[in-house]
Amino acid sequence: MLLTALPASATATATPATKPAASGPKLGACGPGKLCLWPKPDFKGRAWTHELATTDVDSCVALPAGTSAQSLANRTGRPVTAYQSAECEETGEFETYPGKGTWVPQTPYEVRAFKIWER
Repeated sequence: MLLTALPASATATATPATKPAASGPKLGACGPGKLCLWPKPDFKGRAWTHELATTDVDSCVALPAGTSAQSLANRTGRPVTAYQSAECEETGEFETYPGKGTWVPQTPYEVRAFKIWER
């Protein structure tokens, strides 16, 4: 399931037609300009947070050895590709997520590395 952010102009009050389902996951806390990855589905566990200022763009960034992420939020403003391979190999699973506010409560595979793209 892929969730995207509401535009800043959206109202904060929910109407019966727009009220979120009670059974849906709560979005993880991830500030503007950041990529956040959680070790468990539904944004659970301690998140790894990355910013453009401290991350090489167009470079493979592996998560700490022996770890993986199962949910993510991309608020970098740039596309991010999440890889099953810790070396960003395309022989395993990978998927690119838009950067304008994308929350993924459960990735289709364990993410072990990512790339933030120039655009």
